[in-house]
Amino acid sequence: MKIGVVGLPNVGKSTLFNAITEAGAESANYPFCTIEPNVGIVDVPDPRLDVLGELYHTQKIVPASIEFVDIAGLVAGASHGEGLGNKFLSHIREVDAIVHVVRCFDDPNIIHVSGSVDPIRDIEVINLELALADLEQVSKKLEKDAKLVKTGDKGLIASVNLMQKIKSALENNQMARNLSYDEDEEKILKNLQLLTAKPLIYVANIGEDDLGKEDNGYVKKVKEYAQKENAKVITLCAKIEEELISLSPDERPLFKEELGIKESGLEKLVSASYDLLGLMSFLTAGEKEVRAWTIKKGTKAPGAAGKIHSDFEKGFIKAEVVSYNDLIECGNFVKAKEKGKVRIEGKDYVVQDGDVMLFRFNV
Repeated sequence: MKIGVVGLPNVGKSTLFNAITEAGAESANYPFCTIEPNVGIVDVPDPRLDVLGELYHTQKIVPASIEFVDIAGLVAGASHGEGLGNKFLSHIREVDAIVHVVRCFDDPNIIHVSGSVDPIRDIEVINLELALADLEQVSKKLEKDAKLVKTGDKGLIASVNLMQKIKSALENNQMARNLSYDEDEEKILKNLQLLTAKPLIYVANIGEDDLGKEDNGYVKKVKEYAQKENAKVITLCAKIEEELISLSPDERPLFKEELGIKESGLEKLVSASYDLLGLMSFLTAGEKEVRAWTIKKGTKAPGAAGKIHSDFEKGFIKAEVVSYNDLIECGNFVKAKEKGKVRIEGKDYVVQDGDVMLFRFNV
């Protein structure tokens, strides 16, 4: 899973990226300090893995991972190349979802590119640039396909109809993600990699003084705006998250407790990203390795097996499945089997979050 972190310059985007990835990306009080995108691979926090590791006395624990990409601050006119905008927008096309960081705090020492703090104006600047870039792409494809549609090709006819539908929406300030699509349209849409079709999370970046009272006036406006878009919102303080990550693992829980922070920014982002993209994890466990595997909700057993190796999917016979909670309650796999908690599942079994699975296959 690849998540792009975007926002105007100086909204706390790179600070947040540093905090969640510990990558040490440059963060400075001037626009465009990020030119090439910084990339960080982050382990997905999952306490179940440590418990299984102890249970199996495993040699290795491998969590699921997310790739975060810190994309340079966009500005008005980005879709026409302002502030290296075209280059930055091309980086966004490559991600699965967008995290849009919005400044929701006042600080006279931190320059705002527009001279004042206004989260809705900032959101609309970014959204407009993404929409304009998509409008240009859709218009070009519509023009090209319309010339060839006389051939009667059903695929081209479907493409023209879809381009007209999306073009009309974008011209009326609607994002492509908010439209409904049938199965055929989804396939065409996937190849386009439209910026406004990507799932979106707004991160309301608050100041240290607003910890414990997260719904300040700015955040409320972001939540109201996001509700109209059916987008998710999480609230955090990027500066505090950066301080948190600088502490040792032993010191972090106490720091969080002192500040009344229940979840770290990374935990909030991972949870929201999984939910947004309809993802979950199944688990495999043994003495050699305990591992979490990320799959789409609704994936059947052979598809989950294929996540481990394509041969597992091709030669799938069956899966031995026990829920994580049942396994822990029973104490080990053998006892879980004795108590009838281990099930034999076939090709039609829909994998559930937290399933501990052992696949049987023959190639």
